[in-house]
Amino acid sequence: MITPAALKPDDVIGIVSPGKHIDAALLHRAAAIIGSLGYHVKTGGHAAGRHHYFSGTDAERTRDFQLMMDDAQVKLILCSRGGYGSARIIHRLDFTRFAQNPKWIAGYSDITVFHSHLLRMFGIESLHATMPLDFGNDQQPAAPLRRMLEAAGGRQQHYKIEAHAHNRSGIVRATLTGGNLSVLCSLLSTPSDVDTAGKILFIEEVAESGYRIDRMMNTLLRADKLNRLAGLVVGGLAPVAGDDYGMSAAEIIAEAVAPFGYPVAFGFPAGHFHDNFPLIMGRTYQLEVAETTALHSIANHAVFY
Repeated sequence: MITPAALKPDDVIGIVSPGKHIDAALLHRAAAIIGSLGYHVKTGGHAAGRHHYFSGTDAERTRDFQLMMDDAQVKLILCSRGGYGSARIIHRLDFTRFAQNPKWIAGYSDITVFHSHLLRMFGIESLHATMPLDFGNDQQPAAPLRRMLEAAGGRQQHYKIEAHAHNRSGIVRATLTGGNLSVLCSLLSTPSDVDTAGKILFIEEVAESGYRIDRMMNTLLRADKLNRLAGLVVGGLAPVAGDDYGMSAAEIIAEAVAPFGYPVAFGFPAGHFHDNFPLIMGRTYQLEVAETTALHSIANHAVFY
């Protein structure tokens, strides 16, 4: 795998909105917070725009993202929020210059499209991490942002979390991939389709009823995405109020992977909540599931400078 150059203070961070529109005030606040940490900010021309559901037309959002990818000054592209829209522009983008001089792309949820595409097509790492929508209303930099910047700057991750009733013990070292469950399912049979064979798969989801979770897990199962994993890490699973499916999301996922022997860890603090821990997609991690769960990143030596 290829690691983009380490982010340094005084570097430029570009903010774009490849999908749903976002309040301009949130972008201004994000730029101020990032600036207070010693970085410069460039904002896409349509990052705070609006075209129906999106921040701009497909052409406008594509142009914003392309400019950030091709701008030699920009060292990290931070997506403003999730929602939907990245799948509408991913095939419009020209990754030629980006592949020659890769930089960090950061975000989660809908940004799973980019995480999966970069790994499948180019073997380039990216950051599953917090976004400006989640920075909060205060003027102080949130811990998730600091952790994301540290990860982009080369700091290795060493996480330890509490045990979960549905965990399955084991130790494995493999490449991490994945992201939002529904987005991963939407990418099946496309050029951005996630490659899970021999990898640790990370999944998270929000506001999906039990039957939808069950349908998505069975979709991945039938697509041979679950049977050859090295391990499974499950992040946030925000429930739907009044769901009458009869099984929790964790129970559904545990049932889907019950036939396989790899380690499974539930409750990892990444996904649709404020305290969103960064994960480097494409990085090798060691997953240890026992009385507690430990996840340690392993430094990659194929680094751009």
